[in-house]
Order: sequence, then C-alpha cells, then structure tokens
Amino acid sequence: MREVLNTLYVLTQGSYLRLDHETVVQEVDGKSHLKVPLHHLGAVVAFGNVMMTPFLLHRCAEDGRAVVLMTQSGQFRARLEAAAKDLGVALTDLERAADLDAVRGTEGNAARVYFGCFNALLRAEHETFRFDSRNRRPPRDPMNALLSFLYALLLNDCRSAVEAAGLDPQVGLFHGLRPGRPGLALDLMEEFRPLIADRVAFALINRRQLGAADFEERPGGAIRLAEAARKTVIAAYQKRKREDLQHPDLAETLPLGLVPLVQARLLARHLRGDADMYVPFVPR
Repeated sequence: MREVLNTLYVLTQGSYLRLDHETVVQEVDGKSHLKVPLHHLGAVVAFGNVMMTPFLLHRCAEDGRAVVLMTQSGQFRARLEAAAKDLGVALTDLERAADLDAVRGTEGNAARVYFGCFNALLRAEHETFRFDSRNRRPPRDPMNALLSFLYALLLNDCRSAVEAAGLDPQVGLFHGLRPGRPGLALDLMEEFRPLIADRVAFALINRRQLGAADFEERPGGAIRLAEAARKTVIAAYQKRKREDLQHPDLAETLPLGLVPLVQARLLARHLRGDADMYVPFVPR
C-alpha cells in the first residue's frame, strides 16, 4: 500500500480495507498492516483482489473521493465517484499551442533523429533487427513488429492510467480527435516509450532472448511475433514495470509501473485548475 499525491495505491493481493473512525486500515490475512488518515486521501486505487467495506465505499462517495478498480496487471476496470462537484473551471476551455501543426512538425523531426540512433544501440542480431524507419499497420520487419507489440502494451497501460484519473482517453492535446483513437492516452505514452518499451526491446535483443526464429511472416508481407516470443516479451515488460526509480518531482521511489498513473493524476490536476502547469516525467 503506497500513498502518492494523496492517492492510496493498494497492490497487495488479499488486502481488506476498512474504516476505523477517520483512518483507513489495511488488513492482510486478518492482521493490520498499515493505517492512513482518511483526510490525507483524494482517491483510492485498488489493484486486483482488494476488498473494501461498504462503509468505506459510502464514505468515499460522500466526500467526493474516487475509488478506482484495476486488474492486478494495471488494466482499468471501473471508477466509482459521487456526482461531480464544482471544479471552478470549465474543462472545455483548454489551452493549446498557438500553432499545433508546427509543434507536430518539430516532433516529427525529433522522432527521425531518435529512431536514427537505433542501429547504433544493437549489440547482437544486427541483420535481423536492422532498423531503417518506423513502419506499422502492418509492421514489415522484426524490429518494427517488436516495437508495435510493446507500444500496444504501453498504450493499454496509459489508457488505464488516464481513465483511472477520471479523464477521457479519446480527447488528446497533441494527438487530435479521431474516431477510435485514444488521443490523450497516446499523449501520455510519449513520455514512456524510451523508458519502458524501447528499453525492453533493446534488452531482449542484446541479451539474445529474441532472434529471427521468433518472428513470423504473414500474407501481404506483415511480420509479427510468434506466440512463444510474445510471452517472453510480456514477461520482460512486466519485470521492467516492477523496477523502482525515483520520481524527480515527488522525490519518492516508485515502481515504474505506477508512474503513468501518477502522471495522469498530475495532468488531471492541471486540467482541473488545481495545478498551474503539467511537468512531464523525465528521469534523472
């Protein structure tokens, strides 16, 4: 159980949360583990097999305190919240850059420079994973197939984080509105591509955990990961999310998998007028 940004994250499976006067008590196997004053909390996020007393749920609703239900792996399932209170600002009046097309052009140039460095980072399987450019829908070489699979995993986590913060994942700031595209989740995902997805890709390649035999060619020239290789990639991705690092702005050590949830909550605070600006996550 961790408290970050006035949000209680409950990750221990089998936890039982109850309210003792004005304190949230976590019990595991009938024994009290941790206690947190209720007035410190703005939200409770429960992962997997976590139970709460009806009295605690009712009290959270009464106070306007959100309760978010996630799977153990971090997929969003539901957000329980009382009727919205006056937030003091209208969420439809969001500030945008003066020229969004110019911002996107700069991002495109930066992406070309970034991806242009990929071949220099390969220490093994150079021919198999040679990277010429980013291609997708469908990916047409092993490196792009690996990146697309990892980006899909990361996007799912970022969408869950955005929904857990009470935001609409479809309404992006940098990624414009398009039917079926979770623009805001894609915005958040940009902060974590190199740190999570790309790092896992290079670790798997350079440690020779993936090779040419782990990819299949489909009709039309599409390349995809074989079934066994997908399991290898998912295991490495989940292991990376469990690694601890220090959040530079909060000065707290957190599992990397929690950081998108923290950043989504920081973004929600800014959009609702509770914070002057949003600071992207940049590890030191």
